[in-house]
Amino acid sequence: MDTKELLKKVRKIEIKTRRLSDHIFGGEYHSTFKGRGMTFSEVRQYQFGDDVRSIDWNVTARYNEPFVKVFEEERELTMMLMVDVSGSEMFGTTNQFKKEIITEISATLAFSAMQNNDKAGLILFSDEVELFIPPKKGKSHVLRIIRELLEFKPKSNKTDISEALKFLSSVMKKKAIVFVLSDFIADDYEKTLKIAGNKHDLTGIRVYDEREETIPNLGMVQMKDAETGTVQLVNTQSKSVRLTYGKYHREKVDYFTDTFKKSGCGTLSCRVDESYVKKLLGYFKRRG
Repeated sequence: MDTKELLKKVRKIEIKTRRLSDHIFGGEYHSTFKGRGMTFSEVRQYQFGDDVRSIDWNVTARYNEPFVKVFEEERELTMMLMVDVSGSEMFGTTNQFKKEIITEISATLAFSAMQNNDKAGLILFSDEVELFIPPKKGKSHVLRIIRELLEFKPKSNKTDISEALKFLSSVMKKKAIVFVLSDFIADDYEKTLKIAGNKHDLTGIRVYDEREETIPNLGMVQMKDAETGTVQLVNTQSKSVRLTYGKYHREKVDYFTDTFKKSGCGTLSCRVDESYVKKLLGYFKRRG
């Protein structure tokens, strides 16, 4: 992708997702993810209805009338986007690949963080951590994140969610809001998710294609595994083949929802042909 084309794509995503984060997600994001605590702001005269526990006795004694301490929410947070860049993300049977939807959701979340003056960072992973952009504030930083999401070419096509979560725990010492975006066609990440979930406010966003749930009867079909590259002939006329395929997918989805729930983490599933706007808003509202 040449620079001109890349900038055009970044701009297109910025216009679409910035509008969403400005008008819709800014407020929802703010109310869903509270700051670290309360910080002292000022002292003012006591008003009827104020909590007596907030009276500043030193100032009250000095002026011989009651004054209260006013606290504000300490808002600044850090958001980390953990994005699966393995081969299976380049799958799509409708007009969009999973990767494109993941990029749009990530951009919307990054702009929402920017709206609230929070830092945003990025981890791109396959079966290894491919790229780490430390959290920072500002529009130019968010645009850099979008550029990487659009342009990055991974070294590996495989997936290891556990490896990515281990890396997160090692680089993020303070509590962060973490979104893991993947199709979650993986398992064996229960232990590392529990550790990360205890420390961070973590949400798994599963992006999938309807053809991953069920396989249609198309006769003999040549299929390629996007992660291993192996090609094989599959008889989709066989009912048992279709049932096995559906069972395999359900097992992965069940593992995803059960593991995240057990670890106290949130989950959200979005099909590529569904509105991720509605899904995100619904999730924020449920949590708010």
